[in-house]
Amino acid sequence: MKILLVDDSATIRRILKGLLGPLGVSDILEAGNGNQALKVLAENPGIDYMLLDWNMPELDGLGVLKQVRVNDSYRDLKIIMCTSEADKTKVIEAIKAGANNYIVKPFTPDIIKEKLVL
Repeated sequence: MKILLVDDSATIRRILKGLLGPLGVSDILEAGNGNQALKVLAENPGIDYMLLDWNMPELDGLGVLKQVRVNDSYRDLKIIMCTSEADKTKVIEAIKAGANNYIVKPFTPDIIKEKLVL
């Protein structure tokens, strides 16, 4: 399984990597903003999941989500918003834009495991 972690916080990306390793995920890619995420996606076919932060510089997570969902090449990509945006309207907006699931920070290892179908 190949996962792309997209978050402007290197600490959050490091925490997620630490949680995914024991779950058997070893193919992990990273991006620090939305533009980098789109580049990593284009250069690395076969990404199964993207854990996507909402609030990032350059291009936010919702912008990434919308761009990815109009590209048929990524129709099988599972996108999980992993963000501090806990407002119900934000959750609904992300799901309507094509997010497969939603995790509110702070999260626990069990929540990550539950949201990923490993």
